Amino acid sequence: MSNLQLKEAALVYLDRSGGLQKFIEDCKLYNDSKQSYAVYRFNISINPSDIVELDAVLGNHILHEPLKAAQLFQSVCFVAVKTLNLIEQLQTETQINIVLKLTHLPLLPNYGLDLCEFPFDYLSQRFYMIQGIIIAMTTVTKYTQGARFLCSDETCPLSEGFRYIRVHVPGATESTTVRSDFSCNLCTSPLREDRKFRVLGDKQIAEIITAKSLTAFRGCPNNQPMRFQSLTIFLRDELSNKIKIGSEYIIVGIPTCVKNSSQTIVCIEANSINLYSPKVPSGISDNFRYLLSLTSHSCWKFTAILANIFASQIVPPGTYSMLKLCLLMSLVQTNDRNKEVEDCLDILIVTSDTLLVDRLLNFCVCLVPRGIRHPTSSEIFPTLSRDKYGTGVASIQACSALLAKDGICYIGDLLSHRKDKLELLQSVLESRNITVYIPGKKYGDGVDQQVTFSVQSSFWSFIDLDSSSKRHVHRNSTLIGQVDFSLIPANLMDAFGLLIYCNESSPCHPVLPSVQHSLKKAIDPEKVLYETSKKFTEQDYEKLIAFAKNLHVEISLEAEKMIHGYYLASRRIRTDSIHGSKLSASALKCLVSLSEAHARLSLRNKVLKEDVLIAVLLFETSLTLKYGAAVFCIAPNALFPFDLCDEVHLEERDAYLIQYQQQLQEFIEAYGPGSIIATNEE
Repeated sequence: MSNLQLKEAALVYLDRSGGLQKFIEDCKLYNDSKQSYAVYRFNISINPSDIVELDAVLGNHILHEPLKAAQLFQSVCFVAVKTLNLIEQLQTETQINIVLKLTHLPLLPNYGLDLCEFPFDYLSQRFYMIQGIIIAMTTVTKYTQGARFLCSDETCPLSEGFRYIRVHVPGATESTTVRSDFSCNLCTSPLREDRKFRVLGDKQIAEIITAKSLTAFRGCPNNQPMRFQSLTIFLRDELSNKIKIGSEYIIVGIPTCVKNSSQTIVCIEANSINLYSPKVPSGISDNFRYLLSLTSHSCWKFTAILANIFASQIVPPGTYSMLKLCLLMSLVQTNDRNKEVEDCLDILIVTSDTLLVDRLLNFCVCLVPRGIRHPTSSEIFPTLSRDKYGTGVASIQACSALLAKDGICYIGDLLSHRKDKLELLQSVLESRNITVYIPGKKYGDGVDQQVTFSVQSSFWSFIDLDSSSKRHVHRNSTLIGQVDFSLIPANLMDAFGLLIYCNESSPCHPVLPSVQHSLKKAIDPEKVLYETSKKFTEQDYEKLIAFAKNLHVEISLEAEKMIHGYYLASRRIRTDSIHGSKLSASALKCLVSLSEAHARLSLRNKVLKEDVLIAVLLFETSLTLKYGAAVFCIAPNALFPFDLCDEVHLEERDAYLIQYQQQLQEFIEAYGPGSIIATNEE
């Protein structure tokens, strides 16, 4: 097609898509402004599907030669301005800066860049689509969007006017747009910049990695060697501050090369950026669906069986059931939608069998896409470094907590972290925010800055009793205060939603089955020891968790009353005149989160009073562990009082829980809102 035909097709597209009308409105804003401009910048939205359907040649031109296509639209827009007299001050075509903004790219292999493949096509300067997770970003700085140059020879006709206009193009550095060695085409005299007409824009630099690279942080066994490298993204103008560290995005941009001193770095000049929304599974496996139908008459059996047989590759069925139930409930709270941070369910485990617990937690972390096993050599929370592109600004580096967005951050032994890190962890658990302070003297222009990030991940950790006992004598009593937590600040323990005690010598965790399991696995690691491992595989649990965590759950009125009633009653009996209440305001959020988690794990859309009972029993067990028993006294094995080996024991467990439900109701009536009974402390 001739150049004229392409311009005609571009004008038709602008007219049909509404782009021409928007262009006219933008011109009116420039024309009404009292400020003088050397460069007039316009964003034109391009839908590749629509434009290819209108004119395939023009569509191909835009997709594969975007810089030339921008010049094409620049010419069309200049004619429109002059014909319709839209901007009186406009003199030359070079003053118009057209930026073509693509809505998407065709879902074809040649339009995608895989960050795991090498080499990249960075020479064609056409649009590609990449997908990845933001692992670092700088603060927003300025760059030269456009500049006016004049001939230094005053006798030259080009010493005035707007003939020499330079604008930023994808891949260009600051020195490409503005420098001092330009010469006049007419008289070859040096050009000088008219600084009062310089146009500045916002710039931000980010780094992304493929989601596949997170497997290196999940603690999952992998015998294949892996190498992942981040890719630099340049975000300019309206795209600045549109990203968050830890989030996954689909980016349309043009690959370019940027020379930094002696190095040449491949980067992407972003054209559009959209948040990635993972697909929600449509259902669960057939075996789980059949199990759900068999247990549909009970609100507790399905989750009991799930916990009983869960992780049979690590521990034998029937052991560590309460811990496994809590882990499953925490996993289903890691939903992928835009959730409230109160949904997070943090777990702190107290145990002397750290090897088995560590294996179990590692196994669970691998069941969600954003499960992160925190490496001891790195930081849990964001750090600062100097930008490697010579801008002098601070680059905020991601960390385990932000990489585990909408997932699990497993930080290992709590006592292995320094005191200052534990204090920061407590602050994050309480506020669900982390603030990074950027000193202006070291980074930037001398102005101190601070950036706050929302931490949307659940934290898992454990306390090694054997390790702590070497530094401090602990009590091993199952009556009042099972462990002495003098080494851990009380506020930090309260910040964790659940505190779980795993004593391998207790009836809840018999030693012999675990020993036999470990010996058999040591002899034949690949052997499947239990029939349940064949029926309910690791992939089945992954699918179940992925489906359950995206369920939208509502709290029924009776469940809400029970949560508030228990909270107020428990707060009343655990209050003294000196220290006040032992229950913080976050306890209510924890109860709601536990109730929702059990409802999700039960694959229900509504929280029932039966879900609240499970939440209360877990929470009361945690309180008893920290402060000792109270009026509402429960047994250490209240959730799993029997070995769930057949239907009879499941029925007995249901009857046992019904009794606890009646006791809970009586407790709320006696000590909850509206009761006339007062405690000695009151």
